[in-house]
Amino acid sequence: MKKLIFGSALLIFGFGSLKAQFRTIDQSTVQEGEFGFSVGGAHYFGDLNPKLRVNRPKPALGVFFRKQFGNYVALRVNAHFAQLGYSDIYNSYNQFMHERNLSFNTNIWELTLQGDFNFFKFVPGDIDHAFTPYLTVGVGTFYYNPYAYYQGQKVYLRQLGTEGQGSALYPGRRAYGDMAVCFPVGVGFKYNINARTNLGFEIVYRFTTTDYIDDVSKTYAGAAAFPNLPNGQPSLAGILQDRSYVYGTPIGIAGRQRGYSNQNDSYVTAEIMLSFTLTSYRCPKTKY
Repeated sequence: MKKLIFGSALLIFGFGSLKAQFRTIDQSTVQEGEFGFSVGGAHYFGDLNPKLRVNRPKPALGVFFRKQFGNYVALRVNAHFAQLGYSDIYNSYNQFMHERNLSFNTNIWELTLQGDFNFFKFVPGDIDHAFTPYLTVGVGTFYYNPYAYYQGQKVYLRQLGTEGQGSALYPGRRAYGDMAVCFPVGVGFKYNINARTNLGFEIVYRFTTTDYIDDVSKTYAGAAAFPNLPNGQPSLAGILQDRSYVYGTPIGIAGRQRGYSNQNDSYVTAEIMLSFTLTSYRCPKTKY
């Protein structure tokens, strides 16, 4: 019994000393921010995936700097690389979409500015305030350039004008750009492993200002918008604008729905985050 009491006393004393040590760190240092990395998956939602199915994730990587303003609010600069892609072969539940037979892939290069808002007080080095869920919102820009494969070759789609962009038959359809704006909204949590290291997880959905991440938006332009080559062979644009011929009679009649122009494309990332706390020294006040 004496050994038990003595051991318990040592444990209590040790725990108290540990808490005192954490608080001493907190009193003598100021949290300036965090520098970190993230790794996880990304997924596309849009004209080829209107039901928001999460069945074709692709890799995502990020790097960020988070500047703290107190224990509840931070401003974050985020840079991301992600891959997105989808195909109508996964849309067997819808006959039209399946026979449409379109597909795409693209690399995403993204830069965002986000505000992070902690639900709990978060103080690295203080075991009483080492965990918090948070909300993040922001604005950013990203680069994209959709491509597909034809006979084993990668073909970039934007310059082909697969919906009649650049054709005299559709003067109102201009080529879309390779840059767009995104509005990230997400939730996450982070845990302070020690005074210098944080581990977290985050899911962020991006609303965007483009409906062409997948190169699909409006109606079919029709075969007349894609004249044959001088040798009489069909142009690459004419072949890739309507790939339903694989299943029989092509369905790409001019004016027929090809995409859903009333809703822009979007994408989401889910990532594990590792960050390192940046601190500066603050001289503790001394009482005389």
